[in-house]
Amino acid sequence: MNKLPQITLAFWVMKICATTLGETAGDLLSMTLDVGYAISSMILISAFVVTLLLQLGAKRYHPMLYWIVILSTSTAGTTMSDFMDRTLGLGYATGSAILIAILLAIFAAWYFSEKTLSVSSVTTRRAELFYWFAILFSNTLGTALGDFLADESGLGFMGGALLIGGAIAVVVVLHYTTRLSSVMLFWIAFVLTRPFGATLGDMLTKPREKGGLDFGTVGSSLVLLTVLVVLVGIATAYNRRPTRAYVQRTD
Repeated sequence: MNKLPQITLAFWVMKICATTLGETAGDLLSMTLDVGYAISSMILISAFVVTLLLQLGAKRYHPMLYWIVILSTSTAGTTMSDFMDRTLGLGYATGSAILIAILLAIFAAWYFSEKTLSVSSVTTRRAELFYWFAILFSNTLGTALGDFLADESGLGFMGGALLIGGAIAVVVVLHYTTRLSSVMLFWIAFVLTRPFGATLGDMLTKPREKGGLDFGTVGSSLVLLTVLVVLVGIATAYNRRPTRAYVQRTD
């Protein structure tokens, strides 16, 4: 049974909230609490594995569970990218190149195995695994791109967010005006929303002298978590409506 949400505007709003929260929550653990990138990555990857196992064991689509897994990939992706770029000293360019290669390898193996990269209907366990690992490394790649734009491009947090926002707008226009593959455009948008969330998260948390709004990782994380919980609650209520209507019709 398909366990994925419909790709609507609400999906992308929740995706941006989840990725922005992943940036602030990952920084909260690794920097504010001074746990470090390596240990934070191990903790958050473990959390991803636990949530993924719960998602794999589910028999149908549960919005809360789905977005918890998305959030776990986002937080893990934040610390994984920072570990590669800063602790290992690979830098943003090398780290991004490695992550692009990994992501392309996942897509190639997925397509070779399933003959499709569909994100609207994933009905086999193997395809579901490919889907979630593609999301994990998409979010990790997006973090590296976002940090590059914010720290080394000279654009700053606001400039980086505007640039990525413009690129996302181009993808939306291409979706509605061309016959380009909707699956390809989905993954491009999915990767781009991650640096958008990363630069937005940095803008919220970093001090004013660095171009941020100085809300801090704790305050920003709490606000974003509240927004995401409300949106997921609405999605959960909406998701249950057809089930109740079906039961009433068959009684």
